[in-house]
Amino acid sequence: MSEFFKKKSNIIIVAVVAIVLIILIASFAGYNGLVSKQETIEERRSQISVQLQRRADLIPNFVETAKGYSDYEQETFTAVTEARAAVKNATSVEQQAAAATQLEGAIDVWVNAITESYPELKSDKLYIQLQDELAGSENRIAVARRDYNTAVKEYNSKVKRFPSNIIAGMFGFEAEEYFEADPSATEAPEVSFD
Repeated sequence: MSEFFKKKSNIIIVAVVAIVLIILIASFAGYNGLVSKQETIEERRSQISVQLQRRADLIPNFVETAKGYSDYEQETFTAVTEARAAVKNATSVEQQAAAATQLEGAIDVWVNAITESYPELKSDKLYIQLQDELAGSENRIAVARRDYNTAVKEYNSKVKRFPSNIIAGMFGFEAEEYFEADPSATEAPEVSFD
């Protein structure tokens, strides 16, 4: 009889050890999966920053090209410069989104004001090239934002889904914010040639 209990206790011990090992392996896999998704978000956030910086770096060239054709409005240029500085100084996703919206609006107003006031500028090769690069930057920014939001969606789903939500709670993983446009981005910029 004692041998029967000994075999049974060995089976129970092996079963308990196996269950503990399965839980540990699942925990490690869940933790590593969350870390990997979090790193993807950071990489995608970095891509947004790179593309916003690329666009901001095009602005001085754009201004210099326009200067050759105009006395250009200082007020409009100041708005673009301030918006460009805001992009460089943004540290959070919210700040980046707000600064990007501010710069987009300022660029739209500035480009429209300059090209309307100085039609001969529209045919300048450098101006056309810079305008194309700016349009390309806008496309890259849109793609980077979409990729970032996709990564955030995947991560947030993992943080909220069972059983990974248990691991996320244990190790302090929290949902990330989406890169959303500033609410004022839905309003058309006001252009005035007074």
